[in-house]
Amino acid sequence: MYTKLKILPLIAISTLMACGTSSADDASKKDNQQKEQHESSQASAMAPKMTQTADTEKKSDTDTVDINKVSEALGHFIGRNLNTSGIHFDVDNIIKGIRAGAAGQPAPMSDADYEKAMAELQQKAYNAVADTNLEAADKFMEKNAKEKDVVVLMPGQLQYTILQEGSGPTVPEHGTPLINYTGKYINGTVFGTSENAGGPITVPIDQTIPGFNKGIAGMKEGEKRRLFVHPAAGYGRQGQLPPNSLLIFDIEVVKATSPDKDMLDAEGDDPDDEDFDDDLDETGTEKKEPAKAK
Repeated sequence: MYTKLKILPLIAISTLMACGTSSADDASKKDNQQKEQHESSQASAMAPKMTQTADTEKKSDTDTVDINKVSEALGHFIGRNLNTSGIHFDVDNIIKGIRAGAAGQPAPMSDADYEKAMAELQQKAYNAVADTNLEAADKFMEKNAKEKDVVVLMPGQLQYTILQEGSGPTVPEHGTPLINYTGKYINGTVFGTSENAGGPITVPIDQTIPGFNKGIAGMKEGEKRRLFVHPAAGYGRQGQLPPNSLLIFDIEVVKATSPDKDMLDAEGDDPDDEDFDDDLDETGTEKKEPAKAK
């Protein structure tokens, strides 16, 4: 459109110039008329092209996003996330509620009633997960205690097996060793590693859950041990992990007493504490009171 608007004033100026030169010779008039006709034909030729370009740009803008697919994708996102809540929603009524809300119709219950009902449903779902995990943990510990090379430290609560023998100094009770670790759930899913924290970490074991504390004390430098921690010696229903999760830790003692211990004693703080705090619920460090043994 810019080109078309630019050309039209030139035509008007050319016309005025032609009117103001009536005394000029016929050759000049003819030249001006030819110039005017040429520019006018240029404008006419350009106009359809510019209109077509504008229409194409408009069509392109509206066709870049398929609102139908986006709408379906939004519904799909909502649908697949319904399964993560542990609550069995009725999909048909969810769709019904969406239609009613989009149409501006009244909600079937007040916001306050909705929040109260959701809180009750979430608590029931949480309790169901906790009960299921506790039952699975009990069965696992009972069966695992009969496996070859499994050592029972706390009956029904803490077991371990040695993956690699160590030598040299041992981790003292109330110690602060330097360790590598990998934490997994009963299904093998990894929830935390020292590698993710940047390498071996210094752990004040008195600040960890009982299963982690008692499982590391007595390990030798270079030793690798797999700990099986029942929720009663772990987090129970507390912490950020799924309630009553049985935890499996692969531990390697790099140093029985961390080189950073002197700094820790002098300053009253662990130089690796910031990294360790990020994984409090994953490495065994305890924020709250540990779950009592049942």
